[in-house]
Amino acid sequence: MSTITLYSNSWCPFCRRAKMLLDHKSAEYNEINIDAVPSARQEMIDRSGRTSVPQIFIDELHVGGCDDLFALEQQDKLDSLLAN
Repeated sequence: MSTITLYSNSWCPFCRRAKMLLDHKSAEYNEINIDAVPSARQEMIDRSGRTSVPQIFIDELHVGGCDDLFALEQQDKLDSLLAN
């Protein structure tokens, strides 16, 4: 089973959409709220090179944000990534 890490904040609608898709897939994920964990924002930027949330990782693969996650779903590639 893949390890999923999702960097988010509590007010982001794109974070909610990404979590809804992962929940729909019954995928377990580790959510890191960058507002609640002081060092998490810099960690997210260092890992992804991006400053916006959500930033999603499946194992060590940087998937990207919400639109990227939904694009993988549309391309029928998300399930295979989640199953690894």
